[in-house]
Amino acid sequence: MQNKGYPADWLYQLKQRNNIVSIISKYVHLERKGGKYWACCPFHNEKTPSFSVSEDEGFFYCFGCKESGDVISFVMKYESCDFSEAVSILAKNAGMEIPEFVGEKDVIEKKKAKERMLKLLDSAYKHYQQNLYLPIAKPAQDYIKKRNFTRHELEDFKMGYAINWTELIDYLKKQGFTYKEMVDAGVAQQKNGRYYDVMAERLVFPIFNSFNECIGFSARVLGQSDYAKYKNTAETLVFQKGRVVFAINLVKALKQKSGLDKIIIVEGQIDVIAMHKAGFKNTVACMGTALTKENAHELKKLSNNVVLCFDGDTAGEKATIRSIDILKEEGFNITIVSLPDKHDPDEVLKEYGKDYLNNLINNALPVTDYLIQSELKKFNLDKPDEKGKFAVEALKHIAKLGSNSEEEPYLEKVRDLTNIPIDVLRRDLQRIKTGQAPTKSDKKITEDVLTTRENGNIRAIKFILSSLIYKKDYVNKKIDYSRLIPRQAEIIQKAMEGIPISSYFDYFDVDNMPLLKECLNMDFEDYEETGKRYFDECVWSLASQELINRQNELTEKFKNCNDNDERAKIMQELSAVSKSLREKRLEDFYVR
Repeated sequence: MQNKGYPADWLYQLKQRNNIVSIISKYVHLERKGGKYWACCPFHNEKTPSFSVSEDEGFFYCFGCKESGDVISFVMKYESCDFSEAVSILAKNAGMEIPEFVGEKDVIEKKKAKERMLKLLDSAYKHYQQNLYLPIAKPAQDYIKKRNFTRHELEDFKMGYAINWTELIDYLKKQGFTYKEMVDAGVAQQKNGRYYDVMAERLVFPIFNSFNECIGFSARVLGQSDYAKYKNTAETLVFQKGRVVFAINLVKALKQKSGLDKIIIVEGQIDVIAMHKAGFKNTVACMGTALTKENAHELKKLSNNVVLCFDGDTAGEKATIRSIDILKEEGFNITIVSLPDKHDPDEVLKEYGKDYLNNLINNALPVTDYLIQSELKKFNLDKPDEKGKFAVEALKHIAKLGSNSEEEPYLEKVRDLTNIPIDVLRRDLQRIKTGQAPTKSDKKITEDVLTTRENGNIRAIKFILSSLIYKKDYVNKKIDYSRLIPRQAEIIQKAMEGIPISSYFDYFDVDNMPLLKECLNMDFEDYEETGKRYFDECVWSLASQELINRQNELTEKFKNCNDNDERAKIMQELSAVSKSLREKRLEDFYVR
């Protein structure tokens, strides 16, 4: 049997030879308490350990952020890699040979194309890197001296140089790569029948994903030119601009080495390098100023705390405000640095020094303070009409806080700035709250509440599935549970086969199956004494509903039937169903 492209028995052996406690211990410090191991969760910031690991079940679960899985999914989440990459890491750790990947044809072809592309990009960045130290690379070397980059920055960021329009193309051709592969990887384009290096005569910055694989390039023109100052790799199989976080590989390594309190986000690659050089090694940048949901999701794996440190100009302020809602939706704690007017972080470091910038970062403003301060710049508070307009805009930001205790200090702040009585501000705030259309965030919260609101049937289904998955001894094996819960037949089949808990992550996409995820995370402690009784109640709850539905169908059928023989058969079946309901009989649901 194949399982996500690999033999199921091979994956089982892989997990057996990669003890989940041993593997997770390489990433976080575990302490044994009772029958489980505990740690502060590596997937969200916390002070009290809520991350548990069950060695017997080969399974982890965080009671705080609800992340869970087996040893493969842990590596996937922590290393930000896909299933095949996690399998490769664990196979290497166990000294196991990986069997040939077997799956749908398009999946296999895509996997091979991705591996080939990464190999090409790896060769390209290393070649650019070697070029940087050649005499012909003097324009790049002069720029590096001008920027005061040291050997440390060159090595950390793997900077390189694209000598001319054809040198890299010729090199990659000799390495066995085709022109089509070069174009697909974004390093080459064709013009007038000839292929050329798209980064030609530029200082090259390789871009790495969190798994430390080169996925593309950004390059800066040197000297005067009619071309754009910066050029990025076009969209490819492995490079999507909206998903890229520059220097995430370095920040991830920093977290693994010494922990990570927060992430600083700046606008450009040069700013990132300057920040790292000054000791702010927890700094990243998105490709361009537009931070995306994908960027936020990637950063959330490393820290809950971000500091926005965009340029001190109008574009930087707009980018900051756009980023706030995206980061809020992902659940970040956000603070914001206001840089001196028309300065970027690199310029601040050169003009004022790292102590000055460090002080700005340490005193970064919470979101509402920043937004109120931004509104202040738009209005002249010496004019009564503008004072009122400012108060309204400030109150709109305060209204998003959601609690009176959070709102009160800001109401006092607006009062002090405008001299408007606080009672008046409170009334206006209430008017804004009641009259304002729901935000996207509000709608999402409402939808989540409605989605997770459970009726009795859902609770019964969860408990039955959980009991089957965990092989509880009170499970009645005579019953065909697939008839009771037909939509979960695949899960029930695996449960009745008695597969290990950790194997569910091989057979199913657990992260995208909320019901299964909740069943795998079921806490049976509250059911130690009542488990059997509650299980039986749940089974009867579903069975009786099916019987009632059948009873209603037969009753309707009887009413509309004119054939006496057929009516007699219906009546006989109706009588049997009624008897089953009356006597709480489950024989109708036994395995046939």
